[in-house]
Amino acid sequence: MGLFGFGKKKRQSEEAAEAAAEENDKADEAISETAEAPAGGIQETILPEPSDEYDGRGDEHGPWDVDDENVPDYDEYLDMGAYYLPFLQGIELRVKANRATQQVLGTTITYGSSSVEIEAFAAPKTMGLWDDVRADLVEANKDAKETDGVFGTELTLPVVVKGGRKVVTRIVGVDGPRWMLRGIFSGKAATDPDHAETKALNQLFSNIVVERGEDPLAPRDLIPMHPPVAPAERKAAKEAAEAEQAGRTMDIPGQPKGPFDSDQQVEVKTTLSRGPMFSEVR
Repeated sequence: MGLFGFGKKKRQSEEAAEAAAEENDKADEAISETAEAPAGGIQETILPEPSDEYDGRGDEHGPWDVDDENVPDYDEYLDMGAYYLPFLQGIELRVKANRATQQVLGTTITYGSSSVEIEAFAAPKTMGLWDDVRADLVEANKDAKETDGVFGTELTLPVVVKGGRKVVTRIVGVDGPRWMLRGIFSGKAATDPDHAETKALNQLFSNIVVERGEDPLAPRDLIPMHPPVAPAERKAAKEAAEAEQAGRTMDIPGQPKGPFDSDQQVEVKTTLSRGPMFSEVR
């Protein structure tokens, strides 16, 4: 379900649309997976009681910013670019992407009969974004209702899905430093605050670590994302970079000392290697 408009989509030919759909199906099959690793899992924090304000973000609980003083160790989280996702045993992760551009737009976490769609947006430096976004949603949807929740004022919004069936969603927004993280909960996580699935997905959402980056972005722009990078991949890339840096600074046997003269020659060889490429669409 979209939150903001991103301009008119260009019309595609039937052939291009069919090709995009095929690629989308392949990506869905490759992306959908169950997280089994207990490491890097959600932290058992006590979220506040339902209220119209969400106090303590960045101090006692999240969602967190990478620069928060008490940010949890997210080395074992899944790197999505705009944010890092903790692991929860038994979840299914799906990545949402633009079919035409293959740009990653967000993620959906399914746990049991519940799910939460997660997107991160740029926000103004001096004020939050969620109050304005929530007001826009209430104005545009006569069925939207504001309620007090564990993440402050939330929205309950019935939506019509494929087949004409109407389901209830629960929309939350949390403001951080120059970002807003939005979650759309459905299933038991949208209707039963005391259900185990609701508590598990609330915990997962509160343990997300957001990385806004320094790129100039207009308020309500999606923070750039990329296909998921597993902890092992990040660790290998980091070790490779450190090894490369160490190789540059280490002493080389037979290396000339002092200033060069006309009898000394240095041959520099540069090897360029191309890293893995990702192509995922939805």
